[in-house]
Amino acid sequence: MHRKKHIWCIIMIILITAFDQITKFFAQKYLSDGEAVQFIKGIAQFRYAENTGMAFSLFSGARWIFIAITIIACVAAMWYIFSDKCKSLWLYWSIGVIIAGGIGNLIDRAFNGFVIDFIEPTFMHFAIFNIADCAVTLGAGALFLYLILDVFKKENKDE
Repeated sequence: MHRKKHIWCIIMIILITAFDQITKFFAQKYLSDGEAVQFIKGIAQFRYAENTGMAFSLFSGARWIFIAITIIACVAAMWYIFSDKCKSLWLYWSIGVIIAGGIGNLIDRAFNGFVIDFIEPTFMHFAIFNIADCAVTLGAGALFLYLILDVFKKENKDE
């Protein structure tokens, strides 16, 4: 059972990472002239950006620190889920999605020196982001929700 779960998780990580890299390839190929392309009117557009920092371009220029931190975090997370210490399927998949996003941005940093961003919300002022960022954010949100629900579940058992 665990082997099948691990194989499906690896496939998910590969698919999310591949989708991220493919979309970044097309963003770089078709958007690098700086022109914005409307995607959903009033909601989002595509605009090419190179981010040498992290979210909102914080800590720009710390490429090797980000690479090291990402590698350590991804290896630790992979060790946790693939060593069968992770008992909850929800937790398992949440961490897997975070790993996929981390790997997607790690590839950019390692090979380009920056992360390619291209999704820009137009309904509010916000950072331009990419598929890997979405994966990390959604995985972290699911992880946070799991942890909150787990605390309530434990409190109810103690009563």
